[in-house]
Amino acid sequence: MNKRSFIFTLAGIGIILTGCATAPEKPESKAVLSAEVNETMALFRAQYPAFETYRNTSYGYAVLPKVFKGAIWIGGAYGRGEVYEQGQMVGYCDMKQATLGFSFGGEFFREVIFFNDKAALDRFRSGQFAFSAQATAVAAETGVAAKTDYKDGLAVFVMTDAGLMVDASLGGQKFKYLPK
Repeated sequence: MNKRSFIFTLAGIGIILTGCATAPEKPESKAVLSAEVNETMALFRAQYPAFETYRNTSYGYAVLPKVFKGAIWIGGAYGRGEVYEQGQMVGYCDMKQATLGFSFGGEFFREVIFFNDKAALDRFRSGQFAFSAQATAVAAETGVAAKTDYKDGLAVFVMTDAGLMVDASLGGQKFKYLPK
């Protein structure tokens, strides 16, 4: 990679990781986000029967309907969504991810995080919540999602929408929560 590409990659990742608001500011933007969340939930339910069991039995969940990830050695991702407690929307969240390693390309994906109990949801809302996406997320492929179980109070489902990505990297996700 030449120096110019490296600088543009770092600048793009910096913008992704610092330049976006947790909650949509306009009512129209909030309505669009809610529609995307509903679409994401419907897609997961249609494709993975075990998904509905998690939704029905979890204490709460966060839905990030559109996450973009891009990388050239150093990677970054950003997405925002809604947080639910006992079936009611209680706030907004965003996710920032940074990776380092053999990563090239870009992709869009959807992510749903289920919280087994109030303590797990409270950890998420505290602002201190982070985890390694590569170690925790379950690629929602046929048969895989049905075997997902809670780990440290979380069950994570990920569905790739579009893109081409080669990724063998280390990194983590950091979340921010904003009450409704």
